[in-house]
Amino acid sequence: MKLWNDLKTMFGKLTLLELASTELAEAERKLMEAHSAEEFAAALVTYEATRITRLRAQINELSKEQQ
Repeated sequence: MKLWNDLKTMFGKLTLLELASTELAEAERKLMEAHSAEEFAAALVTYEATRITRLRAQINELSKEQQ
């Protein structure tokens, strides 16, 4: 399908329907990429929050042992 659209672009104008369909497909791809980035960021936030909790607990435990 992409090859066909590329050939039509090179040799002729796309119809409004074809242009809108192409733009919609691109918008849907970008939305999927944004959702993936959002999921990654959420996982990173969870990871760092868990890491902070673990490190604080470890610091508290080590400071108790030194007293």
